[in-house]
Amino acid sequence: MDIQEWLETIPAVSIYLLVGLVIGLESLGIPLPGEIILVSSALLASQHGDIDPVVLGICAITGAIVGDSIGYAIGRRGGKPLLEKLGRRFPKHFGPEHVAVAERSFEKWGMWAVFFGRFVALLRIFAGPLAGVLHMPYWKFLIANVFGGILWAGGTTAVIYSVGIVAEPWLKRFSWAALALAVVFGLVVTLVVRSRMKKAAAAVTGGGVPAQAEARVPVGE
Repeated sequence: MDIQEWLETIPAVSIYLLVGLVIGLESLGIPLPGEIILVSSALLASQHGDIDPVVLGICAITGAIVGDSIGYAIGRRGGKPLLEKLGRRFPKHFGPEHVAVAERSFEKWGMWAVFFGRFVALLRIFAGPLAGVLHMPYWKFLIANVFGGILWAGGTTAVIYSVGIVAEPWLKRFSWAALALAVVFGLVVTLVVRSRMKKAAAAVTGGGVPAQAEARVPVGE
């Protein structure tokens, strides 16, 4: 049973709570499939009238903003030792190369890394905690967090719901082809992203950590 089939077996209220909780935990810094849950739920809403896409979008936005804010507070309190602890616990998500790429993104883009990080799986997990670790001013973080959360969570819900409404007849007829194309596309994107991430990490670790990172100059201050 895949996620889509499983979601069809639970009440609408449970789907709202699940979406908010999973996205919140992912934004907090726990590697969970928040985007997959959101996309599957929005697609399900387009096929079942008892799931309100507006309520779904609000739950997703709330989870994203609240989760990122909690992650910021935890990162601010835990500091670098927190990242090291997470690296030991989740080496595939918080390994040294992942931290190096995320830190370089924050040092280069500041609050924009929080905003655009919503659309990148790696930074979506890192954004809140890392912004706290690097002592980004909270008002900057909050602005980027709120607008990024609304655009990503709300926008994703709206787009997938709309696409599901338009494409439902086609998907019912050619579901096998759509599934095959989605799997191939997903694999290609994953390989490309991993390759670029490794190259960026090698550039950071191989060339040495930037001077401001070594000095641990707070972002935005």
